[in-house]
Amino acid sequence: MSYLFLVAAALGAGLINAVAGGGSFLTFPALVFTGVPSIVANATSTVALFPGVLASAWAYRKEMETLNIPVKPAIVASIAGGISGAVLLLSTSQKAFDAVIPWLLLAATIVFAIGPRVTTIFKRKSWIGPKALVIFHYFVGIYGGYFGGAVGIIILAVWSLAGLRDIHAMNAGRTLLGGLMNAAAVVLFIIARKVWWAQAAVMLIAAVIGGYAGARIARRLNPSLIRTAIIVFGLFVTVAFFRR
Repeated sequence: MSYLFLVAAALGAGLINAVAGGGSFLTFPALVFTGVPSIVANATSTVALFPGVLASAWAYRKEMETLNIPVKPAIVASIAGGISGAVLLLSTSQKAFDAVIPWLLLAATIVFAIGPRVTTIFKRKSWIGPKALVIFHYFVGIYGGYFGGAVGIIILAVWSLAGLRDIHAMNAGRTLLGGLMNAAAVVLFIIARKVWWAQAAVMLIAAVIGGYAGARIARRLNPSLIRTAIIVFGLFVTVAFFRR
């Protein structure tokens, strides 16, 4: 029953990651609930989800062509940030880990919600330039490697403040960059032996299926509905972690 529970959580997480991000808020609690220590649960969740995220990125490959950001520098910054974040997690106490996550989620959700209004006020002036955007991606990568819950929301928030509006292209880009952050962290988690492989294996397969299917579904949805769903989801997981 525990493994069926983990499969269901991973399938849902793959779908959520493709549509809005934040799938680890299903897999991480599911692993803890089935008896996996929290730091190990975080590492195992990352290993299980990153192939599904990359599957979504492949499904989104056509939309990536219209993404108006410096893609290659952002990829390098995201990988470097993911490595830094994984190192930070491996040297952090559980108490500190639990305390910081809700505040990061709250800030990201608020920024994403108000981003379009802010850019309208500034009349789409380039007040976040390409270089600043790459630097932002490094720090987002740190968060992605450290925990990664709702990292897609953070990426979309930054891009909203930079004036991007094509939600489908944004979904494609944040899926790719989020997957690369996770991939960088996965290498360190494996080296540090923080992964429980039996749980990771069954969740990985389910997450790949959910990730690819979710990318197909998201492409057909109204962009405003996707944005609203992301905001609501961000608020939900923020409240859940504050209560935790």
